[in-house]
Amino acid sequence: MTDEQRDLALFDRALIEESAKKSALVWVRGPQGPARALWHVWHEGAVCLVGGDGRGEQPLDGLGLADGGTATVTCRSKDKGGRLVVWPARVTEPAPGSELWRATAGELKGKRLNAPDQEALLERWEHECRVLRLEPA
Repeated sequence: MTDEQRDLALFDRALIEESAKKSALVWVRGPQGPARALWHVWHEGAVCLVGGDGRGEQPLDGLGLADGGTATVTCRSKDKGGRLVVWPARVTEPAPGSELWRATAGELKGKRLNAPDQEALLERWEHECRVLRLEPA
């Protein structure tokens, strides 16, 4: 890899991270269905999502997001709302209760607005929802 290629890769990574951090929503397209707007947090190098079948949390069903699979993530400009960057992602699903799951879910909990069960939120997510990490590929 040349110095120029390395610089471009670092710039691309910085653009992905900064745009994901500044936007409340990202558009995610999995192997199935159209892209869907999802709330997220950027944590430890990945867009992190929580969801399920749409009852109580955002729906992830129908996107085909699977551990080890791929997705396409689109970040929009906070100022104008237009597409800023589109990037391929590798999907990982930490095991519920694992250290990575707890760290990721803890970050998500901090951003989850209007949860009806804030005290028991992580327990509910562990049993009823999926926590996913979309890492730039």
